[in-house]
Amino acid sequence: MSKYRLVLLRHGEGAWNKENRFCSWVDQKLSEEGVKEARDCGRLLKEQGYKFDLVFTSLLSRSIHTAWLVLEAMGQEWVPVVKSWRLNERHYGALIGLNRAEMALQHGEQKVKQWRRSYNISPPLIDESHPYYTEIYNDRRYATCDVPKENLPRAESLKEVLDRLLPYWNSTVVPEIQKGKTILISGHGNSCRAILKHLEGVSDEDIASVTLPTGVPVQLELDENLKPVKPRQLLGDQAKIQAAIKKVEDQGKAKQAT
Repeated sequence: MSKYRLVLLRHGEGAWNKENRFCSWVDQKLSEEGVKEARDCGRLLKEQGYKFDLVFTSLLSRSIHTAWLVLEAMGQEWVPVVKSWRLNERHYGALIGLNRAEMALQHGEQKVKQWRRSYNISPPLIDESHPYYTEIYNDRRYATCDVPKENLPRAESLKEVLDRLLPYWNSTVVPEIQKGKTILISGHGNSCRAILKHLEGVSDEDIASVTLPTGVPVQLELDENLKPVKPRQLLGDQAKIQAAIKKVEDQGKAKQAT
């Protein structure tokens, strides 16, 4: 029997999602379409009767802005929003800023798929010569973290995302769920995939085929041990959701960037 409900949400489309670039820890804003996706998501959740008690986001603006827009569309702006770097997008290291389709042309679609979707494979590390290194590591938001700046990731596999996320999940998110609160996590593609892997026990191999489109809420119904009692449900128009999933999967295919 379902005891708890949890909603995971990959933020609305960002400017670099639209340009098919690895965004990661660069603080890109939502695109116009991303703003619309977030508002539409909020209206859908309101129609479904959701009343959130608490929202968790990353430290990245696109995650936070999505949460604000969702709550505004629901008339629930007062709901507390808690932010943590541990819900940040996966750190794509030296790939940050690069176009996925161009990378597929240079390195092959299989290599780019490994970098994007595999569980254990990390991309090359970012270093001080990278054009976005200073922008990321001199950002004062990362002075607020529970680890020193020098210990923050320089690149991550999905496994490493889960490793840095789980302590926060167990210490901060789980106790709120167990109090009976209805929780929204406005995160990123890979932080949400990591949570799904943990909750659903998805295998290291099968997680590569789990795709979450932007702005589509994922409903999870959990038992008293926080185990799913039914398959995850992507809420909304199912034909549009399948088209959005295909769009995400096609991002790593070789084609000339325009």
